[in-house]
Amino acid sequence: MKALSYLNKYFLKYKWHLIFGIVFIVINNYFKAYLPLFFKETIAEFEGMNPSNTNILTYTTLVFLKYMGIALAAGVFLFLTRQAIIMMSRRIEFDLKNEIYEQYQKLSYTFYRKNSTGDLLNRISEDVTKVRMYLGPGVMYTINLAILSFFVIWNMVSINGYVTLLVLIPLPIMTAIIYLVASRINKASSIVQKEQSFMSTLVQETFSGIRVVKAYDRQDEVVDKFNKSADAYKKKNMKLVLINALFMPTIFILVGLSTVLCIYIGGQLVIDGSQTAGMKVEDIVAFIFYVNMLTWPFASVGWVISLIQRAAASQERINEFLDEEPEIVNHSDAPLKFDHKIEFKNVSYTYPNSGIKAINDISFTLKKGETLGIVGRTGSGKSTILQLITRQIEPDSGDILIDDIPLEKVNLSALLDATGVVPQDVFLFSDSIRNNIAFGSRADSITDEELTAVTKASHVYHNIMDLRNGFDTLLGERGVNLSGGQKQRLSISRALIRKPQLLILDDCLSAVDTETEEAILSNLKEMDNVTTLIVSHRVSSIRNAQRIINLAEGTVAEEGTHEELLALNGLYKDLYEKQLLEEEHQE
Repeated sequence: MKALSYLNKYFLKYKWHLIFGIVFIVINNYFKAYLPLFFKETIAEFEGMNPSNTNILTYTTLVFLKYMGIALAAGVFLFLTRQAIIMMSRRIEFDLKNEIYEQYQKLSYTFYRKNSTGDLLNRISEDVTKVRMYLGPGVMYTINLAILSFFVIWNMVSINGYVTLLVLIPLPIMTAIIYLVASRINKASSIVQKEQSFMSTLVQETFSGIRVVKAYDRQDEVVDKFNKSADAYKKKNMKLVLINALFMPTIFILVGLSTVLCIYIGGQLVIDGSQTAGMKVEDIVAFIFYVNMLTWPFASVGWVISLIQRAAASQERINEFLDEEPEIVNHSDAPLKFDHKIEFKNVSYTYPNSGIKAINDISFTLKKGETLGIVGRTGSGKSTILQLITRQIEPDSGDILIDDIPLEKVNLSALLDATGVVPQDVFLFSDSIRNNIAFGSRADSITDEELTAVTKASHVYHNIMDLRNGFDTLLGERGVNLSGGQKQRLSISRALIRKPQLLILDDCLSAVDTETEEAILSNLKEMDNVTTLIVSHRVSSIRNAQRIINLAEGTVAEEGTHEELLALNGLYKDLYEKQLLEEEHQE
């Protein structure tokens, strides 16, 4: 219950739903518990009637109307009970999912490097559903059992305490057996849940990488891998079904035992006819009603305990990341002041999972309005620098300053609001081209003129106009119906519509030809008062930058303008000449 105590704040929030639900349960069970007494009284009256002196039809009609009135009242309050408590559980489910989703947005970049997408999806869907079952049916049946048991046992004892004791003996036994069955169900369910998480991750990765799967003709291997997982899931589910199959037979056997005891012992007392401990036929009828009335509440004890166990396990999984504090926290709400420069001073960073030192003792300055190019081979630390500037990660040592203010003291929201980022791994939503570009805008709406301007600047306007629906063309998942170069240029348009003060391009021109690349860079150069940071492994992307840094193994190997670096006859010139030869061979 420790994990589930996290939900107490929601019970407090929806306390009136819970209070009214309890009131409705009390009223519902009052009427329900009165029904066997009503039948008992009716049977007694029928036995004492003289058919010649009584209008049987009139009396039967009155009995029917009274019964319908009691049943209707019980039904109405049962409906109100479910409306109050089940509605409460659904509202809490809604709030909890929103809280989890908001936490997903707050958690840092490194969190998503450690957790699989399939597992995160299961926590917000399957785990929350299990918690909701505890909040709704679990709470409702627990309260119902307590209140109904009070009314029923009170009425049974008022009829015959001795018979009540004997008849109720099998019910706690049933609860204990069902608890044991439920415990096994819980363990089996956990195993099934883990297998389902694995399947979800497998399917998600397969769909995301379907182009690679088809390109390498590995469909059979992927299908075989999924079939093995599905077969394991089926076998584990079959074990769960077998355990579940024990549930209802256990209930019927023990309920039947209670009913047999009621008839046998009650019948003996009716035959005995003792005035002190004797019973009448109508008393046996009432007892049979009461035994069956208690059947499901007592059976639900084991089921509810199982619900609580599953909910506790699920809530514990949810709490794992709800309690996790984001590594990157915004410490300021002051407006961003970026009037002079961004400066790296002896910055180093090591990836915590792998222990790889991405950058070591990096220092450079990017002045406002300038363009800085960072070039280097794969794994030289280029993208790490961009992640540090946007505070996706924090440096191990050194300082990052904006106008001499440490980056951790700068308003992160304002910084990101003023920054347009074009990532190396382009992501497009399954939406229209218009909405994909507008995603980068801070305005409520954008005009076609604005769309035209940014798409022309990114040299993709003519491609969009060739499509039948233009800007309203719907894209497939991750923009699957566009080429790699078109996706990159749309991503640049998304950054430009933001009208950024700082534009960050992370190797985002790798899929376009040199002519298109030159046109885009020329358009970007004409933008007024925009500070640009271009990261690339291609010299052609950064050669026109006012300053270029050449990285090698996480350190600054060379620094200067394109001409200055060529004059050094070092790594940069070697890289430039190799790429120049490659371009000549391609032509």
